[in-house]
This record gives sequence, C-alpha cells and structure tokens, in this order.
Amino acid sequence: MPMLAGTPDTPDRAGLSPGDTIELSRLEEWLPPLLSVIAGMVDLTGFFTLGNIFTAHITGNLVVAAAAAVHGGPWNLAQALAIPMFVLAVAAAGLLARASGLRGVALARLLLSIQFLLLASVLLFSVATKISASPHGLVAGIAVMIAVCAMAFQYALMRLALPRAVSTAVMTGNLTNAVLSLVDMLSRRQPSMAVDRQRLNGSLRLLAGFLVGCLVAAAAISMLGDWAWSVPTALAALAVAVR
Repeated sequence: MPMLAGTPDTPDRAGLSPGDTIELSRLEEWLPPLLSVIAGMVDLTGFFTLGNIFTAHITGNLVVAAAAAVHGGPWNLAQALAIPMFVLAVAAAGLLARASGLRGVALARLLLSIQFLLLASVLLFSVATKISASPHGLVAGIAVMIAVCAMAFQYALMRLALPRAVSTAVMTGNLTNAVLSLVDMLSRRQPSMAVDRQRLNGSLRLLAGFLVGCLVAAAAISMLGDWAWSVPTALAALAVAVR
C-alpha cells in the first residue's frame, strides 16, 4: 500500500519530527508562490536595468547570445558568464547544504537568508553606482552575477529543502501544468491526472505569481529607477522572517 503524501515516513522526510514535518508542509504551501513573485521581479528588473540579461530564467541568455553571434550583434560577456555562474552557485548551495547538515525548514531558512543578502547586495550596487545609466558596464556585469547567484540559491532551495513543491523556475512547465489543470477542472469526465491534481493547481498560482512579479517590477522601475531592486529584496526579507 503506498504511503500517504506528507507523512514523516516518506524518504525525503525520514528523521524529521512530527512538528518539523507539519512546519515543512506549511512552508511548501505559502513559500513557492512568494518565490515566484520574487523570480518575476528579479527577471524583469534585471532585464531592464542590467543590460537585457535574464537573471532568473538563465537559459534565455543562450537564445540572446546565440542570436547575437549569428547576426553579428553586440556581444555581452555577462550573458555568456551567467550560465556557468548559475551552475557554480547551484553547486555551492548543494555543498553548503551538505556541509551544514540541515534539512527541511532549517535548510530553507539558511538558503533564503543567503538569497536575501545577495539581493541586498544588488540593491546597494544599483543605488550606489546608478547602475542603470551604464547597463553594459563592468559594475553592471558584477551585479548580474550576484543576481544570478541569488536566483540559483532560490532554485536550489526548491530542490534541496522543498522537493515536493512545484518549481518556481520552469514557467513553461508551470504553464503546461496550469492548462492541463484547467482542462481537468472543466471536464465532466474523471481527471486525466488525478494523482497530481493538487500539484497542477499549484502551478497556476506560481504562474500568476510570476506575472504579478513582472508587473510590479515594471511599475517599480518606472517610479523608483535603480531603487526598484528594493522590492524583491524586501520580499526576500519577508520570506526569511515569516514562520
């Protein structure tokens, strides 16, 4: 007989106390939507203030870099470095998780704290140097790398601390899941993916959160300029503080 989801006997929660298991379940409920909002903000703010580079959806930089290479457009070194930097940051998060020995909520708090510090660093860089005035400069490139590292820690968090939660990174996959969820909810027949229905519904919330993050970031850039980084930084602080 298969084990029920959410019980402490499942492999990813073995060894956790009942209290830790309950707290982890609550974290899996409210944290991913908040992180999806942060991802949308970071992606759009980075794109418009740091030289048209995707700081959250890293693989999008491959498309832009390839297009520039084929058509002979201006080459942005930060775009080329974003992907290896992301890989190194994810590896660092994994090594840190292993060295700390933390799991579940405690590990999530640690990685969230690091993400906050990294986003706060981007904010300080942006405000102190008026970075949007020279989005292709060296300082902007450094800010890109820091922002990429912040998102790498967010995505590593989802894999290491909240493996059951829907990813806040793969928005194409979340859109697919959301559409399938809507089809199932509107169908009079038995849902085609009944076991994963809750997970599919969660994808819709994350997709909406990412869109809201993009819209808020666009407004923040218009009104706050380089201070727009203060909004995702504040939400990252909230993610650390809320229990």
